[in-house]
Amino acid sequence: MTAAADLFEYRDAATTWAQNYLWPVVKAEIESLGLADRRAFDLGCGNGSLARMLQAQSFRVSGVDPSNSGIAMARAALPEFRFEVGSSADDLKARFGTFPLVVSLEVIEHCYSAHRFAAACFDLLGDGGTLICSTPYHGYLKNLALSVFDKWDRHHTSIHDGLHIKFFSERTLRVVLEEAGFTAVRFVRVGRIPPLAKSLVAIARKPAAPAAAVTRAS
Repeated sequence: MTAAADLFEYRDAATTWAQNYLWPVVKAEIESLGLADRRAFDLGCGNGSLARMLQAQSFRVSGVDPSNSGIAMARAALPEFRFEVGSSADDLKARFGTFPLVVSLEVIEHCYSAHRFAAACFDLLGDGGTLICSTPYHGYLKNLALSVFDKWDRHHTSIHDGLHIKFFSERTLRVVLEEAGFTAVRFVRVGRIPPLAKSLVAIARKPAAPAAAVTRAS
């Protein structure tokens, strides 16, 4: 089997096509959180292009990606931040600690285990922390349109290595996130009209730690 690092070779440090239409929604969601702790973890950081956007919002970013070329570019662009080769299969909490915000755009669809991905995000978050992740959207009308216009071969791009191996609807992504322990899961469809959206942005919360019980003196 080809190593994961060989499947994702970055040739430049430019933003991706998906990041360009996702960022306005992601930025608005981040701003709504009003986080005083400006630390974020970028799971699947690639070439560091998303980390640069987060830096512009005053975040200090750490991240991992299985691509050696991506990590090299991220380190070159943002030497003050910590980027390492890795994936959701690793014990990322032990390596990096926890964060108030985890962002992962267009990554989960590349993972063999969506549940391991969700668990890694959950572990990386401190109590009450927020996950913002995205994935290509699928739903009945979009799937029907792909069939009617004979676009499934192009959509799945099975002849290319390192691309999508999982496909999610709101229902299936909700199941994965809630089984990992996330609550208050909600979605924003991005790109085109909602029934034919390009991507699905999920916003989910790790529950806050329960308040310590107060014992009254008898």
